Amino acid sequence: MLAEARALQPDTVALRRTLHRHPELGLELPTTQAAVLAALRDLPLTLTTGRSSSSVVATLTGNHPGPPVLLRADMDALPLQEESGVDHASRIEGAMHACGHDLHTAMLASAATLLAGRRERLAGTVVFMFQPGEESRHGALAMLAEGLLEHGGTRPTSAMALHVTSRLASGTLQTRADSIMASSDDFTVTVHGAGGHASAPHDALDPVPAAAAMVGALHTMTSRRVSAFDPAVLTIAHLTAGTTTNVIPETAVLEGTVRTLSEQTRETLLAELRRVCTGMADAYGCTATVEIDRGYPVTVNDAGVADRVADVGRSVLGSRFVEPMPDPIMGSEDFSYVLARVPGALAFLGACPPGTDPSEAPPNHSNRVVFDEDAMVAGVALYAGYALESLRPS
Repeated sequence: MLAEARALQPDTVALRRTLHRHPELGLELPTTQAAVLAALRDLPLTLTTGRSSSSVVATLTGNHPGPPVLLRADMDALPLQEESGVDHASRIEGAMHACGHDLHTAMLASAATLLAGRRERLAGTVVFMFQPGEESRHGALAMLAEGLLEHGGTRPTSAMALHVTSRLASGTLQTRADSIMASSDDFTVTVHGAGGHASAPHDALDPVPAAAAMVGALHTMTSRRVSAFDPAVLTIAHLTAGTTTNVIPETAVLEGTVRTLSEQTRETLLAELRRVCTGMADAYGCTATVEIDRGYPVTVNDAGVADRVADVGRSVLGSRFVEPMPDPIMGSEDFSYVLARVPGALAFLGACPPGTDPSEAPPNHSNRVVFDEDAMVAGVALYAGYALESLRPS
């Protein structure tokens, strides 16, 4: 499997670099979609494009009857100005593939090529999900609404996705059962007071002290309302009020994010957020408007599928390249929407450049991040190996 993936590496690298030079943001990725369709057009696949986004769904029917399995790759980039220094750097101002989605897409396209040559070994259908809008645009949800899970004729029996990371040795695989990535919700709290002259605060209703008190109260709330064994993170990342030194403003605004590893804790914290902010504002004679922008749910791996991914990794890569993932990541992932409907697993594939200490490598989402393209050989083999293992004829 690795040898075949290695033979495909020139094509995998070529597609990856094409995508990296021409990154696109959000749900509309016409150039990316065209590149994916071109890479798949000569394969025995049924191709479908999205109605509400630039998604691509490709299905490969094996020579034996059986259920579908789903393999996912995300395709969108981030709004960053690239400073990686690589020869194939982004040519698009203010856009960069800083999270490795270009590697994911190229790996899955080559896995489709590898599997198309092994149809006689497939008892079922492989659904290849090429998804836009993973970066906070709910692209997976849009594809689900358009019937993603019906493309194989019946609902997939399992789903799998890989995500590269520069903070793990190249070619190393990590995954875990249960929660692997956090939920993500953003909030905006507007504290309403009454403006006035800074020399006479008694004639105004200053929202700033109320907002300042909220910062401490919210952090205390997190540690006092959530079990220490069920991690949660609340961060206030933006606080604004006023325009100059001698004017008490009408309003103060706090913005931040809430991350949790269970849906129960997620709902508890969001409810407590409203209660604390409105109560604290009232204590200072102000009022508060709390707006919550609900993001992705917790990404939860099915234990059996996670074990299968690890087993495939040991078979394809060798046991020394498969490690248990010690802790979840508090980042979020919209593959969570798929895993809420289909037993599946997300796994991380190391892509730290050679000669770089993974702990010191620029991380995903940095405009200086660099990924080792050689890791894509492992990724192609892992995608294909998982499908072959899941659809083995009886």
